[in-house]
Formats: sequence, structure tokens, C-alpha cells
Amino acid sequence: MYKERGESQVATESMADIRRRIKSVNSTEHITNAMKLVSAAKLRRAKNTFEKTRDYFHYVTGSIADIFYDGNEVPERYLEGSREVVNTCFIIITSERGLCGSFNSNVIKQAEIEIEDDPNRSVLIMIGTKGKEYFEKRGKYIHSEYEMPPENISFADTKMIAKTVVDMYDKGVIDKVVLISTAFVNNLEQKVKSLQLLPFKMQDKEDFTTHDAQVFDTRERQVEYEPSIDEVFNYLIPKYVEIMLYSSVIESATCEHAARRMAMESATDNARDMLSKLSLYYNRARQSAITNEIIEVVTGSEAQK
Repeated sequence: MYKERGESQVATESMADIRRRIKSVNSTEHITNAMKLVSAAKLRRAKNTFEKTRDYFHYVTGSIADIFYDGNEVPERYLEGSREVVNTCFIIITSERGLCGSFNSNVIKQAEIEIEDDPNRSVLIMIGTKGKEYFEKRGKYIHSEYEMPPENISFADTKMIAKTVVDMYDKGVIDKVVLISTAFVNNLEQKVKSLQLLPFKMQDKEDFTTHDAQVFDTRERQVEYEPSIDEVFNYLIPKYVEIMLYSSVIESATCEHAARRMAMESATDNARDMLSKLSLYYNRARQSAITNEIIEVVTGSEAQK
């Protein structure tokens, strides 16, 4: 009798535990699903903004390509090989928030590899809190940091960052600038990219995109640059750094939202699977409790005879 009553009590307690877990998981599922929907909306906006930057990017790179392949003497101020590299500046773009899968860890891992392999002294510029926190904990000196979410960074903000970088380059504080961020492939795939911004490495003709290739089709025409080819080129290179930085920030924000949407979708699916299993366990425990109660009633009736 005591043993049977104990089994019934255990079943009742088990049901209470399962109900608590169901309530907790159900609450988590609502949160992750809401975050997935928010990330999907932000992803659409970020993709639209990212697409709009491409035209200006192609215009600037096309103008630089015009000068580089024009046949005239190319100014060497910002070109690779123009001076010895002593200090390398790494601009690392991460997110302000977590819950986006391996988005931040992949960028940080690539940055660590490049910093370790680079023989020069490293100067770090961080965009996003996650990268800053990681390298600060490891005792790395961070020259400057921008802790606003990449999605909230305007072109004016990136222009200010680019100006700081170009001024440091002009004054000889740094001799090389490497940008490490995340490239958007599609909604399900993002990959880390590393791009040398300064000194400028001109792409080969076959490395340009189809859009850029139109530049080379006009190479036969004679172009005059006012006031001089040197001044035009030196004006365009900082513009190139500005648009590349802004484009990478927007692209990184796009990747962040895509990664968070996938992570939250996976978490929502896992929560729903768990709810399904917990409901099954609850029904089994409930059936077991009912069965035990029936046994207790029958046993009690038999004992009174």
C-alpha cells in the first residue's frame, strides 16, 4: 500500500516537473520565433541598403581602373611597394550582440590567424563590441573602437573612420591596412573575407566583375584628368577606402541578421521538437498517475473485504 502510494506521488511530481519545463520551453519558443521574425525583417532592409552601395563602389573602382590602365605614369602614394611596411592596421568588424551562431567567432578566428602570421606591429581598430571584448581580454592594444551596432553606422560614421585610417597612413603611423569582416553569399551562407585596403593592390583585368569589366571596354578612349592624374588618383583612393569600409559594415550587418535568423530558426525548431517530446512524456506520466490511482482504489477496496 505504501509502495503504491509512493509511485503515485512520484508520477504526480514528475507531471509537475514536466509542466514547468513545458511552460519554460514554450516561453523560449515564443522569444526565439519573435527574434527570427525581427531578424528576417532587418535582413531585408540591410540587403536593400547593401545592394545600393554597389553602384557607387563600381563607379569608384572603375575610375581607379581607368587611371591605372590608362598608360600614363601611375602615382605611387597609395600603391603597394611604395614604402616599407612596419605597422599593419587591422580593421575588424564584429557584431554588437550575440545569438548569431558562429558569426563572431569566425571573424575573430581569422583575425587571430592574420595577426599572428603578420610580422609587423599590429594596430587594431574594432567595429562592434564582441571583437573588442575578445581582444581586450587577451591583452591586445586597441587603438580605437566603435561600439555602435553595424546596422546603425551611417556613411558619415564610416567616412570619419576612413579619414582617421587614411590620415594615419599619410603620416606614416601605419603602412598597411587590412579589413577583416564577413561576406554575404546568400541567406544561408556567409564567409569571412580579408581585404587589403592600403597600400592599394590593383586587380588584374580578369579579376574584375562583369560590371567592372565595362570599364575596360572603354580603355581605347583618351581621357584627360584635371587638374592632374596624380591629384585625381589621390582623391579617389580615400574615397575607395570610405566606400569599401561602408560597404563591408553594411554587408557585415546583413550577414549578422542572416546568421541570427538561422540561429533563431534552429532554436525555434529545437524548442518545438522538445515541446512535442515533453507533451508525450506528460501524457505518459498522466496516464501512469491515473493507472496508479485506479490500482490504489482497487487495492483499497480489496483490503476492506
